[in-house]
Amino acid sequence: MSEFTSEKAFLEAYSIHEYDVPLLTVDMAIFSVLEDQLQVLLVKRAQHPSLGKWALPGGFVDTKRDKSLVETAKRKLRAKTGVATPYVEQVETFGGPERDPRGWSVTVAYMALIPAEGVELVPDDASSEVIWVPVKEMGSEYLLAFDHQSIFEVCLERLKNKVQYSSLPVNLLPKAFTLTELQRTFEIVLGQTVEKKSFRRRILDAGILEETGAMKTGSSRPAKLYRVRPEGQAYFFPRTIEGKR
Repeated sequence: MSEFTSEKAFLEAYSIHEYDVPLLTVDMAIFSVLEDQLQVLLVKRAQHPSLGKWALPGGFVDTKRDKSLVETAKRKLRAKTGVATPYVEQVETFGGPERDPRGWSVTVAYMALIPAEGVELVPDDASSEVIWVPVKEMGSEYLLAFDHQSIFEVCLERLKNKVQYSSLPVNLLPKAFTLTELQRTFEIVLGQTVEKKSFRRRILDAGILEETGAMKTGSSRPAKLYRVRPEGQAYFFPRTIEGKR
């Protein structure tokens, strides 16, 4: 039999601090395409623990400001890049007594996709540097703090798998782009070339793009510029993408 006469009385007497509470953070693998390469955002830690080591951007959930975990993720993204991404996805949760020397901790991993255009990397009190790093250099040139290498690898695998059957790379492009630029972005993320005619038919038949009415001119012949419809940011195709024949 409960000693409390009502749930209200129970909650008024209840204290979360009567129990050991794990540390709760959000960490993010923020991807973009620069210099014809898929790159991920890293920060150099300016505080203990792991002072001076590279890490994925993230931080503690602010229970007074954040109404959800995704709000924490978006807040951290804006703090480091100055932009609000159209695409953020929760990937996996990592937890245990060994992953952080401060104690038993849980982190919820997100991946975000942003265009490099208009991004201004901003260090803060917790980071002395913020840089883009090609994903191919991860694990060799850059050793990450905590278990962030594992988090990065899981997020990268999720991205590469989903690109085979979804429109996610559109979120890596500026507001207006050509079909050639879109195809190249898919190829950069996949790490392989794709069949041009099949790719264009797949994209145009899905109805996820609309013409801007403008053309891109330059050294090659003019090409139509497209933008993404809102429903096209995370569209799922009925078949996986085809490689070059």
